[in-house]
Amino acid sequence: MNYLIVDEFIKSALIEDINYGDITTDTLFEGNEVSRGRFIAKEHGIVAGIEIAKRVFHTLDKDIVFKNSLKDGDMVKFGDTIAEIEGNSKSILKGERVALNIMQRMCGIATKTNSIVDMVKDYDVKIVDTRKTLPGFRILDKYSVTVGGGYNHRLNLSDYAMLKDNHIKAVGSIKKAVEIIKGKLPFTTKIEVEVENLSQLKEAVCTEADVIMLDNMDLGTMKKAVEFVNKKFILEASGNVNEENVQAIASTGVDLISIGNLTHSVKAMDISLKFI
Repeated sequence: MNYLIVDEFIKSALIEDINYGDITTDTLFEGNEVSRGRFIAKEHGIVAGIEIAKRVFHTLDKDIVFKNSLKDGDMVKFGDTIAEIEGNSKSILKGERVALNIMQRMCGIATKTNSIVDMVKDYDVKIVDTRKTLPGFRILDKYSVTVGGGYNHRLNLSDYAMLKDNHIKAVGSIKKAVEIIKGKLPFTTKIEVEVENLSQLKEAVCTEADVIMLDNMDLGTMKKAVEFVNKKFILEASGNVNEENVQAIASTGVDLISIGNLTHSVKAMDISLKFI
């Protein structure tokens, strides 16, 4: 993980929350008070973001002691202690909400990803994320997916070429779009093409694309696509994938299944910081 990016994100989050100060904490305490607390899981899940939470507090106060009894990827149940913290009361209270917001979201993503990965463990398929992340959170969202056992799709638009429906519509055809991209980019750049039906698939396999995305195809069409391609291209299934249909999609024989709701509408895991 690029901690230069993460640290800038943390600073922005703290500025957003503290702004010109914490009127409650700054008024209540003199500044020399010390407190201890525990981060406690309030539900079952997968831990992610412990190091990020630690960096939030150390951004405010490097003397804070943050001891984690678990590591990212560990499973927790209700009542488990994830980490303990000790230090200046004002510093801990000022960082509490930001640290919890980040860690709760990251744990939620890791937990959801892990659940879906477990559902398709008997199939030769990878669960991947998308760019449907919370703005500003992308590096943390995508890291959380890997903690849960998933894989990252492209991090951003500069990672590799991906020709979606609007690109193809604007250029005129899949064949022409791939030819333009292939002629201008380095040979090391991967090209993915999105198709919506078997007609487009047949056009895509006649190009120099590397990956073909089967967008919102029904299961029957998807099976025909897998049979037609016969492992000559990497096939990615995408569109409205969820816990109810992911196993059926995996059974078609696709190589990748991309799921936007791993990150775009995840439920944060319930975690509390309690002073002791």
